[in-house]
Amino acid sequence: MKNRYNRLPRAGDIERESGTETIYLSPKPVPTGVRPFSARQLHRYADETFLDFSIGQGNFEFLARIGIGSITFIIALLFFFSGFASYLRRNAEPFLSGWSNFFFNPVIWLIIAAIATTYLYYFTQAARQVSIHPPIRFNRQRREVVFIPKKGDTPLYARWEDVIACVSAGTLITQYAATPEHKLMIGLRDANSGNVLWSFIPSGNLSLAISEWEAIRAYMEDGISALPTDESDELEEGTVEFFHLCRRSYRADYSFVRYVWGFLTIQFFSGWTLPCYISGWVNKRTKAGFPKEVQKWSQPLPTEQHAMPSEELLRESTEIREAFAKGQNLLDYFKVKFAETTQKSESAT
Repeated sequence: MKNRYNRLPRAGDIERESGTETIYLSPKPVPTGVRPFSARQLHRYADETFLDFSIGQGNFEFLARIGIGSITFIIALLFFFSGFASYLRRNAEPFLSGWSNFFFNPVIWLIIAAIATTYLYYFTQAARQVSIHPPIRFNRQRREVVFIPKKGDTPLYARWEDVIACVSAGTLITQYAATPEHKLMIGLRDANSGNVLWSFIPSGNLSLAISEWEAIRAYMEDGISALPTDESDELEEGTVEFFHLCRRSYRADYSFVRYVWGFLTIQFFSGWTLPCYISGWVNKRTKAGFPKEVQKWSQPLPTEQHAMPSEELLRESTEIREAFAKGQNLLDYFKVKFAETTQKSESAT
């Protein structure tokens, strides 16, 4: 792993490269000071022993909506362009027959079919990952994490306090536009090879990415009761119910004209609720299971055998909570801490 510190990262490190800023929240997963929240409703996949973390339904809903919307846009563009071209040639050829011949040109539709097939291929490849990649499993009684790159691979175990977690904020540049991009990244280091295996979880904004990690951290440190219990009444992103909730919220917050053109039109041409059903189908597919050794590792342990947090983590967590009580945030705390460490090093030399 490359970073500007020439060492493994630690909580509080910040890296800036190519317009992307990355903030590390672990190793030594300290409190972040934000409210734990998960769009994946982690309480559904957790018990007193372990928590499973995998891609959420909203990701596939977005992918399906982008694909349907792109193809619909191409067809709509063809429809209006062919009509306009036929109108200009109406003296040389009857308008309706010219429009029909242009619009139903087999060569054009073969190109559209090729584009749709290509996108469908990549979508099915992404959906396939659900069935071949087991989730990341966080075992709070052992204070360990296991990750299997794909079905059949050797499980990779890591100490909880050695897990690398960071959030990034940058800009995704495509041929069409530049859009903000935010991710939560979880890295597990293989002690034998030194390689870090990363999982990338896209997020709507930086706060949500941090909150997602905080939900995992709170579970590992404080148990299932630390997960947001009020999420049971909340709707999961990517579902039909969540779609209609967004529709009602948009209608309540904006004018009728903006509601029609800014929501109804866009969502209608991108499939309406069809992407939600596609996403639901993908997420209901049988997921890859864990091998017997991981299942054995996941069994509950007697209380006296539960692993305990390190003294270093306990001490720093206490210091951070005291800083929060004084009105500081996580970055303020690390700025002060790293400045003091630098001063001590310079004094020693």
